Amino acid sequence: MADMACYHRPDAATLQALRDMANTLRIHSITATTEAGSGHPTSCCSAAEIMSVLFFHNMKLKVQEPRNPNNDRFVLSKGHAAPILYAVWAELGFLCVGQLATLRKMDSLLEGHPVPKLEFVDVATGSLGQGLGAAAGMAYTGKHFDKASYRVYCLLGDGESSEGSVWEAMAFASHYKLDNLMAVLDVNRLGQSEPAPLQHKIDVYRKRCEAFGWHTEVVDGHSVEELCKAFWQAGMINGKPTMIIAKTFKGKGIEGVEDKENWHGKAIPKDEVEAVINSIKALITNEKKLAPSQPTEDAPPVCLQNIKLSAPPAYKHLEKVATRKAYGTALAKLGHDNKNVIALDCDTKNSTFSDMFKKAHPKRFIECYIAEQNMVSVAVGCCTRDRTVAFASTFATFFCRAFDQLRMAAISESNINLVGSHCGISIGEDGPSQMGLEDLALFRAIPTSTIFYPSDAVSTERAVELAANTKGICFIRTSRPETTIIYKNTEVFEVGKAKVLRKNNKDVLTVVAAGVTMREALAAAAELAEEGIYIRVIDPFTIKPIDDQTIISCTKCTKLKKIITVEDHYYEGGLGEAVTAAVALDPVIKVHRMAVSGVAFSATSAELMEKFEIDAKAIVKTVKELSEDQY
Repeated sequence: MADMACYHRPDAATLQALRDMANTLRIHSITATTEAGSGHPTSCCSAAEIMSVLFFHNMKLKVQEPRNPNNDRFVLSKGHAAPILYAVWAELGFLCVGQLATLRKMDSLLEGHPVPKLEFVDVATGSLGQGLGAAAGMAYTGKHFDKASYRVYCLLGDGESSEGSVWEAMAFASHYKLDNLMAVLDVNRLGQSEPAPLQHKIDVYRKRCEAFGWHTEVVDGHSVEELCKAFWQAGMINGKPTMIIAKTFKGKGIEGVEDKENWHGKAIPKDEVEAVINSIKALITNEKKLAPSQPTEDAPPVCLQNIKLSAPPAYKHLEKVATRKAYGTALAKLGHDNKNVIALDCDTKNSTFSDMFKKAHPKRFIECYIAEQNMVSVAVGCCTRDRTVAFASTFATFFCRAFDQLRMAAISESNINLVGSHCGISIGEDGPSQMGLEDLALFRAIPTSTIFYPSDAVSTERAVELAANTKGICFIRTSRPETTIIYKNTEVFEVGKAKVLRKNNKDVLTVVAAGVTMREALAAAAELAEEGIYIRVIDPFTIKPIDDQTIISCTKCTKLKKIITVEDHYYEGGLGEAVTAAVALDPVIKVHRMAVSGVAFSATSAELMEKFEIDAKAIVKTVKELSEDQY
């Protein structure tokens, strides 16, 4: 604990100016939401003094360069309080005050919740419980990668503290001693439909935060003097993140609304707003103007362009290598080529093979332990302002737990790379809880996603390289079984470009397969050829975007103009549906899908693939059934 005698209390004029600014922010929030006819003015009003002290006394910013790498960072985890964030940046001079009247309107930059189309927003928020994880990623990057002076601030609501992801982030931040992370818990007592479970039991919040290893400061959240002191104290703490627990009142300053239920998400009626504004204006003196101090310029330059494997793939013809191991090999190579490539994992690194990166680049590996939601949020935070290229890995099925974080990552315009191993029933004896059978459907539903599904180690290495240079959410699906090398080490791959692996002018139909089913398709093709039946085999390489042109042109050259898709994934949302959608407008082509039809069980990989009819034997049978009219 630092000596409080060292603290220099701001002068009376500064304290009054901070109070004035808080009330100015209240007025902007109320008028903007009333003009919009919707929004959350009461949630803004509880945080007015917090935002005033943060931005106009504590944070260091180049205001006209909101994404300057040296600036302090701020995450509004309680994203519904967006109007007060917009008001702050209007008062800073980055926005025009007149823009606040466009809140929530078509073509306005000021959406109902913050999004990164605004330069002062690093991550989208609004789905509660995610801001602190992203802030922790920013803080980890600042402390361990940038080794810079900037601090990270996060404002949370008390209601969102019911989310488990908040406590995953709390555990992460304390474990890694992120003393450059300062969070504020706005304890305004009221949730959306009823009071929050702890209401104003401030001491319970304090004990919980301290139990998670955080330094705490308890303050009256409407006292600018107490807030100034608390933020100063937080800056003196070493080895721990700080949580400032601020007791506030929802709707503070609005007569008849303050601390009252049933006002969440409701604008002040137009016929009442003038009286409300006038009562708040009466508290403002406007005698002193405030501005943030300048940041220390010590964030290093970063280049994330043209990231390459430090050496090309080096596999032997017909060698057997699991694609999950090829991922680890490739990731370590990327780390040799670019010092800003980082890796994250959830205690599965010896299965996903991300441990190969850790061994090669230990200072750039983040162990997130068994907390997949937080891992995704941390990765998003690490990638903000283009500071890192992050690869986060775990079993493919466990990304289902983090779907909300993934969809918010897309809204955040994040460039993160996710790698899911142990996909499908081919993992064998571990059983269905470990089998990724929904992951393609999950990632296909994300609007900014690119999905790689490599079929051998060579294509896996190139998928990793391409993902590092591809904007948006990239997902690489890797498998547990060893599979035969089918490509030359010199093969060139592109996003959205399929590979035709077998082709004959006598081909009856086309088989599209990926991952472990590619070896089955090639084995089936060889067996059928011995009987004089020929099939075309296509490796899509990326499931999204899918190479519809190659698939359609190849299929139209076959006798039956039919496609068989075979995949180690459920029928819904996977490769088969991607191919079906790709050829949907062509009335000639018919698609027959082979996929996993239900919940699996523990057995060997071969037994399961035979049981669910996605092995070579099943492909041979299906080809013969579909082509029996020809022979």
